[in-house]
Amino acid sequence: MARTHDHPGEQVAADPIKLLAIRDTPLSIDEVFRAVGDDAAGGTTLFVGTVRNHDGGADVDALGYSSHPSAEAELRRVAEKVVADYPVRALAAVHRVGDLQVGDLAVVVAVSCPHRGEAFEACRKLIDDLKHEVPIWKHQTFSDGTEEWVGSC
Repeated sequence: MARTHDHPGEQVAADPIKLLAIRDTPLSIDEVFRAVGDDAAGGTTLFVGTVRNHDGGADVDALGYSSHPSAEAELRRVAEKVVADYPVRALAAVHRVGDLQVGDLAVVVAVSCPHRGEAFEACRKLIDDLKHEVPIWKHQTFSDGTEEWVGSC
């Protein structure tokens, strides 16, 4: 029997963008996960980006993120594009700025969709576009005393 997509739960929710923020305080996986809860969602995908202790073969001692004042508006634009391209029931994305330590959460994004495949694809699109298009920059200090700025866009 062919599955139809006429049920309201198969469509994009009326207001699927539940949480978007750029914060200088620790992030919460639970907060983001709760934000995307939806009874019509059969799949929820959550991505957590953490500060690692190395990059490009060098040991990272310190890391800081900074953002342009337009970062939240750009984050909303990216989220709206994901919602336009996928049957998103709920979406959330938060990114940390300021000084972070190894192991700290840098970014948490989540998407709920009617089915798992859509949730995986939409979440991947959300994090990839966030990293490429939202003006957030990473400043790394390495154990050998060198530094590097990495731009997101």
